[in-house]
Amino acid sequence: MLDVAKITPLFDYFIIATASNQRQSNAIAEEIRVLMKRESTRRRNIEGKDSEWILGDYGDIVLHIFTEEARELYDLERLWADAKKVDWQSITPDSN
Repeated sequence: MLDVAKITPLFDYFIIATASNQRQSNAIAEEIRVLMKRESTRRRNIEGKDSEWILGDYGDIVLHIFTEEARELYDLERLWADAKKVDWQSITPDSN
């Protein structure tokens, strides 16, 4: 996860995930949609459901799900190298 809030006013975080294939990418995107809906966060838009890169817009959070090849090709971590890396496992609901 990248904290991009100091780099762009459009959103606060990128979540970047890798899936083995497009079917797994779609399953991950759907599971995240369900989990976010439970937290009262609705997806505004989704792009690329039939591609190697799925992008989900959750307002302050942008979700990127890549196949391994696409993640290596687009290399968002390099493009957004000035962003602070966040250990998502250390985040608790109370830390927001």
